[in-house]
Amino acid sequence: MTTTAAPAQRVATATPVVAEATLVTSVAGRRMLAVLRYAVGFIFLWAFFDKTFGLGFSTLSKGAWIHGGSPSSGFLKFGTVGPLKGFFASLASVPVDILFMLGMLGVGAAVMLGIGVRVSAVIGSFILLLMYLAEWPFGANAASTNPIVDYHIIFALSLIVIAILSAGDTWGFGKTWKSLPIVKNNRWLI
Repeated sequence: MTTTAAPAQRVATATPVVAEATLVTSVAGRRMLAVLRYAVGFIFLWAFFDKTFGLGFSTLSKGAWIHGGSPSSGFLKFGTVGPLKGFFASLASVPVDILFMLGMLGVGAAVMLGIGVRVSAVIGSFILLLMYLAEWPFGANAASTNPIVDYHIIFALSLIVIAILSAGDTWGFGKTWKSLPIVKNNRWLI
């Protein structure tokens, strides 16, 4: 009689979370990444606060979200150009306002705090890609001075660099965040 051995059980082992200091060995490099992280996070937070309270930069007080203004409708209906203009205009709605504002606040706060930088990089890059396409920099007389690489692309690449290099540890709460049981069990939260 032939017997077969039971298949070996696979033991799931999580890949250890790599600390920023392992990836970026220079203290100056880690500090510059922290400065970049703060700058990019502040871009998102500033958009949230300006649109919420109408600080007078891109949103006047009378158009503020707290005064009944729509954070995205003006841009989606009148600021878009190119072949996707109709698509973006059709998105203008209260649910899109809420999603946009939650995205601005969530990405900005998480990036500045150094927590959830991978998730923030994905969400933030998606928002930036949509804004890039809405402004359609490819045609003549576009608002962008470069048809391929404009500020949306630079900000998205910055988010990706921050995430890849685990740049939430220096001057942030990345180490503490990554040590939480929920984050250890749900690696996508890193």
